[in-house]
Amino acid sequence: MMLLSLGAVAQEADSTAAGPRKNSRLMNQLHRVQNYLDSAAKRKVDPRFIEVPDRPWRVILRYKESAVNVDYENQLNFPEYNEYSEWKLSFKPPVAASVGVWVGYRGTGISYSYSLAKNSGRNFSISTTGAKYGFNFRLRRFSMDDVDFSGADYINGKKEAEVSLHGQLDAPVWIRSVYANGYYVLNGRHYSQAAAYNQSVIQRRSAGSLLLGATWYQSSMDLSDPKNAPFVIGSKSTGLIKIHQANIGVGYGFNWVPFRGFVVNAMAMPTLSVYNRVKVYKYDFNYMLDFGSEHPDDYGEWNPETRRWANGERYKPMDSEDKWLEDVECWETDQSTSYGRLQLNIDVRLGIAYNWSRYFAGMQLQMNRFSYKQDVTKVTVIDAWGRFSLGVRL
Repeated sequence: MMLLSLGAVAQEADSTAAGPRKNSRLMNQLHRVQNYLDSAAKRKVDPRFIEVPDRPWRVILRYKESAVNVDYENQLNFPEYNEYSEWKLSFKPPVAASVGVWVGYRGTGISYSYSLAKNSGRNFSISTTGAKYGFNFRLRRFSMDDVDFSGADYINGKKEAEVSLHGQLDAPVWIRSVYANGYYVLNGRHYSQAAAYNQSVIQRRSAGSLLLGATWYQSSMDLSDPKNAPFVIGSKSTGLIKIHQANIGVGYGFNWVPFRGFVVNAMAMPTLSVYNRVKVYKYDFNYMLDFGSEHPDDYGEWNPETRRWANGERYKPMDSEDKWLEDVECWETDQSTSYGRLQLNIDVRLGIAYNWSRYFAGMQLQMNRFSYKQDVTKVTVIDAWGRFSLGVRL
């Protein structure tokens, strides 16, 4: 019994000692990772131009606003009369405002934000910045029935009438965009984007660098709701458009340091699309774009199975009082995929930061413009955001 008791005590003492040893090994591994990140951050930069703070942890409070503007342009032709009409829909959803917090070590961290705006859609973004690279990802999805409409009629090439108004569509249009961008800094020892955009380092002297960048962009515009029939018919039956673009570019960024701790960054990168795929979905309706003075009422009931009215006709003229919108139906008829010609887009950024003691503040602006054109349809998307941040190093 004495031997068993001594063995039990020895086993307990051994298990008690194993706990601290395991914790010690884990802490040693964490210290190795921290030492590697610290040494790598300092080894990759010239300390005369870029200062790597001794305090590696950062906590940042952020306020951000995002804005999107979408222009959808089209043309309706009547060649038998030598007439055509140009029209445009402009969508400007509410500015998406949010507040959030970012916590991280050096250039890596996590963030959480809370939306302050209503009806601004769904937003998601992540980003990371290092000495020689940067990456950011954004997702936004929203619906809009509030729209600006403008149009003009031409006869024999001469403008005869034009209209411009603000109103609401009978059904919302859904717009979705995904943006991913990465860049490489050629002069990473002397120039840092991070100094102005997340303050993981401090720019001590003015410097600039060429930048190599790549962008993936995809978006979709869905106006296929039956109540949007006039616009779909006026777009040659196009009710849904999906775009995928891959872009590469060469740009330039410059950090101006007028005095210690303060930096102003400006960056511009024109990009050229090397992959530009557009997928178009066509739709048909049980009404036709005809607002004549005579509207026969002997069409009877619409049969969705045969897709014909009771009198055998496939299309019924629209009435000028929009009562037809109560019975309109649509169905997909065709899909087509095309690969467009090269498109020139641009990525523009502006960043300002100030560092004092352990604290820092910054303001960042970014604007991207994307466009594509197919036949008489043209879509232009301007995506921009602005952010103010206030942080501390720990």
